[in-house]
Amino acid sequence: MFVKWKMTPNPIVIDPDVSLLEALHLMKVNNIRRLPVVAHGNLVGIVTEKDLRESPSVRASSLSIYELNYLLAKTPVKEVMTRDPITVDPDTTIEEAAVIMRDNQISGLPVVEDGKVVGIITETDLFDMLVKLLGFRRGVRFTLFLENRVGAIADLAEIFRKLNINIISIVAFEPVGREYEKEGNVVVRVDTEDIDKVSSALESSGIKVVHISR
Repeated sequence: MFVKWKMTPNPIVIDPDVSLLEALHLMKVNNIRRLPVVAHGNLVGIVTEKDLRESPSVRASSLSIYELNYLLAKTPVKEVMTRDPITVDPDTTIEEAAVIMRDNQISGLPVVEDGKVVGIITETDLFDMLVKLLGFRRGVRFTLFLENRVGAIADLAEIFRKLNINIISIVAFEPVGREYEKEGNVVVRVDTEDIDKVSSALESSGIKVVHISR
């Protein structure tokens, strides 16, 4: 999975000399929380809703609403933006993007190709991808304790093949300690309504069913 599959292409961008007031309005109208800042076609920064709302001008609580709006209208984005932001390219994997966001405690990444902003990927996009990957809202979800050995997943798939049941998604987690035996180390979502038949086939094959949900 690559960033280009899930990014928002051709995102709304803003000039560094645009005022904070206009930037806030642009975010509100378009229901977005961050804007890449572009000057002469090149990415020079990124500004978030949090940057704008926590700028010194906004935090000056002793100001009247009229004084505050005046300051917001006069203060340019370049004074509060994050300069030279971390970026990814369209062929960066989703996993890499997630690690970059996590390690740097950021919620969005401009996607740059040949020096130009071509998209933006956010934490919400990653959550959506996770939900899609796990097949949520489809079929029946089985959490299993599967022996950690070569061929175990193949054997599991063979059980469903014999049952003529399609596997929607399957995710295996790296075992940590002994608790995984109680909590399970594999989540498989399958296209069936016959839970009893599946459970019986799994248990008969020595696979422990830890949890079932629709």
